Amino acid sequence: MKLSNFAKYCWAALAYNVIVILWGVFLRASKSGDGCGRYWLTCHGEIIPSAPQLKTVIEFSHRIMSGIDLVVVLILLIWAFKKFDKPNQIRIFAAVSFIFIITEALIGAGLVLTGNTAETLTRARPFWAIGHLVNTFILLGSLTLTAWVASTGTRLKVGARKRALKLIGAAVIAIFLVGSSGSLAALSSTLFPSQSVIEGFIQDFSTTSHFLVRLRISHPILSILSAVYLIFLAGWLKRNDPGNVWVRKFAKLVIGLVLAQLVFGTLTLLTLAPIIMQLGHLLLADLVWMTLILLSAAFFSENRSSGKL
Repeated sequence: MKLSNFAKYCWAALAYNVIVILWGVFLRASKSGDGCGRYWLTCHGEIIPSAPQLKTVIEFSHRIMSGIDLVVVLILLIWAFKKFDKPNQIRIFAAVSFIFIITEALIGAGLVLTGNTAETLTRARPFWAIGHLVNTFILLGSLTLTAWVASTGTRLKVGARKRALKLIGAAVIAIFLVGSSGSLAALSSTLFPSQSVIEGFIQDFSTTSHFLVRLRISHPILSILSAVYLIFLAGWLKRNDPGNVWVRKFAKLVIGLVLAQLVFGTLTLLTLAPIIMQLGHLLLADLVWMTLILLSAAFFSENRSSGKL
């Protein structure tokens, strides 16, 4: 099936959001979040910063990319409402995407205005980090669903498969927990860097370490447990919908990405999480999440057995 221009735009919008998210990780990992000071929407009180430092360029470029992203998702919303009649699931997913791109911008503004950037650590910053992570995942999930429904022309129907819905819901919760623990682990590694793996391991169990450092050990534990569950879930969905080509394809992809993430996460830990490894780790996390959404959508889609879009 040939993709419509709207469907192509949906996938492009999703890809652009991933790029913006990765640049946000670089912003945090490079400790450039205070590049514009505690100013928003301006940068150090200027619309365009003059004689900027490198961290100002990084922060300001992220703001520009985020502003463009807001317009991209707004166009998606308007196009969806013009192209599809009410009621239509694409309208719902597009509207949810727009709501969460707004909250994404507000969270970013909140981080800047409250000074929870760069090397600053307040009691509220861990909650900001978790909120940012969850909001980002919901945004990516809604954009993925918009693109899937626009590409296949199908409708998602979940009522008749309640057991599958519960199992997938558990997977969503697991990914949110892993992602949240990962965001806290990344924050602690940024604020309290270790000089070696052994030193970091000792810090994880030291009673004198900051609580964020002691929480780092939860991330690999949750990651392994969640990986086992996701592999089980992918196999279960494939067995319970054997005639659906897309379920088989996405199930295999989920399993492959989960295993790749385990290997990459281990390497990230052993190399003390340099920025390039953090970027790759988050990219794989986003891919696992989006592929799980696609697997779930394929499973709940009506009349989708063809392997072609």
